[in-house]
Amino acid sequence: MALTQVSSNRCAGGFQKVFEHDSSELKCKMKFAIYLPPKAETDKCPVFYWLSGLTCTEQNFITKAGSQLAAAEHGIIVVAPDTSPRGCNIEGEDESWDFGTGAGFYVDATEDPWKTNYRMYSYVTEELPKLINTNFPADPDRKSISGHSMGGHGALICALKNPGKYKAVSAFAPICNPLQCPWGQKAFSGYLGSDRSTWEAYDATALASSYSGPQLDVLIDQGRDDQFLSASQLLPDNLIAVCSEKKIPVVFRLQPGYDHSYFFIYSFMNDHMKHHAKYLNA
Repeated sequence: MALTQVSSNRCAGGFQKVFEHDSSELKCKMKFAIYLPPKAETDKCPVFYWLSGLTCTEQNFITKAGSQLAAAEHGIIVVAPDTSPRGCNIEGEDESWDFGTGAGFYVDATEDPWKTNYRMYSYVTEELPKLINTNFPADPDRKSISGHSMGGHGALICALKNPGKYKAVSAFAPICNPLQCPWGQKAFSGYLGSDRSTWEAYDATALASSYSGPQLDVLIDQGRDDQFLSASQLLPDNLIAVCSEKKIPVVFRLQPGYDHSYFFIYSFMNDHMKHHAKYLNA
C-alpha cells in the first residue's frame, strides 16, 4: 500500500515523520505519525502504538507528550494514528466533539451510517500494524500499546481482546468502563446499537472479567484532579476491582494535583516508556 510522506523532522537523533495513506478498513485517507529512533537505521526495532483521546489527531501526542527522547534511548519505534476517519461526509459526523469525527472510540461500528467507515478497532489492530511492518524496520513480534482517555480505553481493549499480541499495555486516565459512563453510552449506542450486550466486547472492565490469556502487566496513571474522573466518565475503580479479583497485575497510580491534559502525560511519559521497554526489549 502506497504511503505519502507528509512531514519529516530530525528529533532526538532519529526522525519524527507523518504519513498519509488510503485506508482499506476506513475507506478514506488516514494519517499516522511515526518516530524512528536512531537504532532503526541499522536494526529492526519494537513498536509502541499510541492511541489518542477525543478530538485529537496524530499531531497531539508527537508535539506534546515528549516521548521521543525516551523512545530514542530504548530503541523503540512509536506509532500514533489519528483517532477516527475524516471527511466521510456522514450526516452528523461533525455535530459533537465526543461522537463522530475525532471520536472513533476504537470500535468496529455495526450501525448505519457508521459501519462502513468507523472501523478503528480493525484499523489499529490489523491494517496499521501490517502497514508499519511492511514499510519500516519494525519487529512484528515485539509490539505494545498505550493511550490516553478514549485512547486509554482503546489500548486496554486491544490488549485484553488479543491475548499475547502486545508485550505490554499502559494507559493515562483511560475510560475504563464505557458501559457505565455518559461518553461510552453515547458512543456505543451510536456505533453499536441499542443491544448493550454487544457493548461488552469493547469495555475493558467487562473484558478483564473474562480474560484468560498470558499475564499482562498493566500500568495506569490517573490525575487526582482530573475533571473527568470526578464527573464519573473514567471509573478506574471498577476496572481495578475486576483485575484484583482476576489476579491481573495492575499498577494504578493516582497522581495528586494532575488533571486530564497533556501536561499530565508529559510528566509521566518516561515511566511508561520504561514500562514498555522492559517487555519489548526483554
